[in-house]
Amino acid sequence: MFQVLASSWALLLGMLLLMVGNGIQGTLLGIRGGIEGFSTFEMSIVMSAYFVGFLGGSRLAPGLIRRVGHIRVFAALASLISAILILYPALADPIAWTIGRVLIGFCFSAVYVTAESWLNNAATNETRGKSLSLYMITQMAGIVSAQGLILTADPAGFILFIIPSVLVSISFAPILLSVSPTPAFETAKPMSLRRLVQISPTGAVGIFLMGGVYSALFGMASVYGTSAGLSVAEISGFIATIYIGGLLLQYPIGWLSDRMDRRTLILGSAAIGGVAAGVAMALGGSFAALLVAAFVIGGMSNPLYALLIAYTNDYLERDDMAAASGGLLFINGVGAIIGPLLTGWMMGLIGPQGFFLFITVLMLSLAVFTGFRMTQRAPVPVDETGSYAPVLPTASPVAVEVAGEVAMEAQQDESQARGDEPAGRP
Repeated sequence: MFQVLASSWALLLGMLLLMVGNGIQGTLLGIRGGIEGFSTFEMSIVMSAYFVGFLGGSRLAPGLIRRVGHIRVFAALASLISAILILYPALADPIAWTIGRVLIGFCFSAVYVTAESWLNNAATNETRGKSLSLYMITQMAGIVSAQGLILTADPAGFILFIIPSVLVSISFAPILLSVSPTPAFETAKPMSLRRLVQISPTGAVGIFLMGGVYSALFGMASVYGTSAGLSVAEISGFIATIYIGGLLLQYPIGWLSDRMDRRTLILGSAAIGGVAAGVAMALGGSFAALLVAAFVIGGMSNPLYALLIAYTNDYLERDDMAAASGGLLFINGVGAIIGPLLTGWMMGLIGPQGFFLFITVLMLSLAVFTGFRMTQRAPVPVDETGSYAPVLPTASPVAVEVAGEVAMEAQQDESQARGDEPAGRP
């Protein structure tokens, strides 16, 4: 871990500041939208727009990086992100915010692609798994820290928009001034969606549903809090608790996933998350109950994303992982775009509790579908599965591909230690 820090501290520091900036703007817009009098439907479109840009960025960024290079992409996107963050309060209009969210989603997605390829290049085969874990912890720490900064100024003013703009600008300094060499960048053509669904129906459907859950949590949690009459401090605490749960339960669930049928763990995690969302819907008037539910929902949904990727990788040859990662990210992106729109629609129908109803429906749907698939296919023997590698829904195809490689390498090392013959994928 010290070796990873020594070689990648500048990149990790930059990503920490970047995630703080992104975490602030995501929460702040939901609060400020309520102050400006935007309707729930208007805010759902604004929040969905981020994921439209994010999906576009994940697919277009590789070509952009190959044409002009990592450093130029970083510098250009930093300027654009900072400018958009400053313009939000000056252009308090749903259409302007929607356009800004598309652009900022594209920029952050391209930044993640660039940073993750840089991080992967700096790692060795022995440290790649630790690099991925440290990168995930850095991302989560940034988002959680951002919720505390929300309390430092009035959301109705300009200061809270200036803070993320400054943080994003500063975040690129340690990265661009470091001596890390610029990596070569290559990407594989995505696997066809039909082929991906044929290989792992549970993985494909699950990634789609979790895209909707994650985008609702990331984009609409502050909108829910505003609609439910929570104070700024309560909204901040609610959102921070979601990510704290995701961080603390990531590794216990990962440990279990390497020791049992992953479908059983997917079913159980989805069911627990769905029940927690249902309880929050019923007991939304109690802030203590809301925090407990937020911890459980975050603790189940964030690891589920990595768990579904690990499960899909169990059915892939190593050479197919790069292509499959692009397909999985596309499926997840489509679900993420739809998520805020449906959440806003449900909140418009039944009020703020529509937020939790949407999460309940998606999580329980994943549990039911996984249970059905368990009757259609025999499990992969535990000793033939790849190891679990932590990866967040914010990750680009680069990190998803690296997670698959790390898992495969760990599985091969374990097989060699047992003296097993290399086995093909099921």
